Amino acid sequence: MFAAERNGYKPTLIEDICRWGYSLILVFIIPFAFLQLMLRGTTRNKDYNRRRFERFGFVAHAPKKDGYLFHCVSVGEVVAASCLIKRIMADEPDCQITVTTTTPTGSARVRAIFGDSVHHFYLPYDLHMAMAGMLKRIQPKAVLITEVELWPNLIHACWKRDIPVMVVNARMTDRSARRYKKIGKLFNPMLAKLYHICAQGQRDYKNYAWLGVPDKKLTLTNNIKFDQVASATAPDHPFLGLNRADYPILVAGSTHDLEEEAVLQAAKELWQQSPPFKVIIVPRHPERFDTVAKLIEAKSLPFVRSSQVQSVPEDTNVVLLDEMGKLNDAYAVASFAFVGGSIADRGGHNALEPASFSIPIIMGPHTYNNPVICSYLEECGALIKVESGEAMSAIVNRWLLKPNEREKAGQAGRKVLEENSGALEATVQCIRKYVN
Repeated sequence: MFAAERNGYKPTLIEDICRWGYSLILVFIIPFAFLQLMLRGTTRNKDYNRRRFERFGFVAHAPKKDGYLFHCVSVGEVVAASCLIKRIMADEPDCQITVTTTTPTGSARVRAIFGDSVHHFYLPYDLHMAMAGMLKRIQPKAVLITEVELWPNLIHACWKRDIPVMVVNARMTDRSARRYKKIGKLFNPMLAKLYHICAQGQRDYKNYAWLGVPDKKLTLTNNIKFDQVASATAPDHPFLGLNRADYPILVAGSTHDLEEEAVLQAAKELWQQSPPFKVIIVPRHPERFDTVAKLIEAKSLPFVRSSQVQSVPEDTNVVLLDEMGKLNDAYAVASFAFVGGSIADRGGHNALEPASFSIPIIMGPHTYNNPVICSYLEECGALIKVESGEAMSAIVNRWLLKPNEREKAGQAGRKVLEENSGALEATVQCIRKYVN
């Protein structure tokens, strides 16, 4: 039925036709996507292969209905949402929590953090029947989308069933806002069907407002990552027996193609000044572990893979962290950190993670995913931007020669965390107001 009215909103006939056109395009694209899933399943574990039909809405029924369904795209969103999920579990212990992800790495992170305490599956493809089938099996009282992933048919299916949809820790870059503006007939109805948006920063708030979201549906909660990261603690035992008191350690976290090359270039120069210097490289995606290993081998550098050793030999200065969920363990022993996705044009990953361990941070010029966070850290001297391995080497060398400056920068980053906490409580209050 076209143009049905619910919750005071009635999409136009043109808007409904645009959504059906979008769905028709997906019908032609999804068979190729499913074929790719099957091909990937031959190289992944059996569980991943078995769960591919979740993409069509064939998911396990939730143990209990009337709970919360959180959608988190991948690892970053899962980690960011974890403190909110834990808070809701504490406040409403009998409430069912369901978490969906898009990627296998996100799925693995859900299991690592929550085990079997939450119901979990892959979010179906954005076909109305798939989303409707999923909602019928889960019967949530609310859907909470983390950060940015908005799907027209998911939101429409919830809207038709009077299931409130909120976006928490909502992110909207300038680039994304301009793109969505161009497809207003498809995107605007989604915004109208949302119950509320909790923006993670002033930029995000302004961009949602520019796209037409009224003030009554927008709240500036600030970034929940400040609260999530502030609670991070060091592991009981030092990662791989490493200790920053014994030798300087650079952790390159969440790296992409070309960034490992820059890090190794910097390390090569730093070894001339400080032979004991060690570097831990942590690729963002597990499918690149072997690629990075070959890169290190090609440079004839002795190295170990973290999955194969209990401790790092004294004569080995390069570690490839090839295990998921251990980046924070590495940051806990670091002297300084490089945060990836920033020399490579990926918008930059979470700089608050190293800041929580009071260590200075290096990033490339591309930090548009988290501009407010990076701006705060840069202004207080906790973060310095570089564009090459040579520049990275110069910064690290300066910190080696001036340990007091390094310590001051690290403490400044931790202070930013402590001064900007509070987003978790603000988000919880919004959920209570607009959902319960």
